[in-house]
Amino acid sequence: MSPMRLEIVTQERALFSGDVDMVVAPGVEGELGILPGHAPLLTALGVGPLLARRGGEELWFAIHGGFMEVSPEKVIVLADVAERAEEIDIARAEEARQRAEQILKERPAGVDLNAALAALRRSRVRLEVARRRRIRREGSAGSGAS
Repeated sequence: MSPMRLEIVTQERALFSGDVDMVVAPGVEGELGILPGHAPLLTALGVGPLLARRGGEELWFAIHGGFMEVSPEKVIVLADVAERAEEIDIARAEEARQRAEQILKERPAGVDLNAALAALRRSRVRLEVARRRRIRREGSAGSGAS
């Protein structure tokens, strides 16, 4: 089966454009798996990791809402916010996670708990994506022939 085109864009920039063999995206009601030849689809995206496979390579992105349009040959992701795994600052994402957890634990007066929950979810997704990329890279680094 021939690859399909994947484009990931935000308001600020075009994040990715290339041919891939498969996409797994965070739909609002669960993960969506897309292969070349998929039926046309327009769906809202939630907050979560997006995986694109190209041959044996895995490309990871953190997606924070938006829409995805699927046609048999192309997937277009119009994300509210999106980051490549290699762009994520793990220390900063960890600090954001800790701040959100502290707010939810203490529940100070006047603080929007829904905003704190959303911040916690975003930071967890960023950490998950960054760590998946690192694990994949470290796992493949030692697999060469001697």
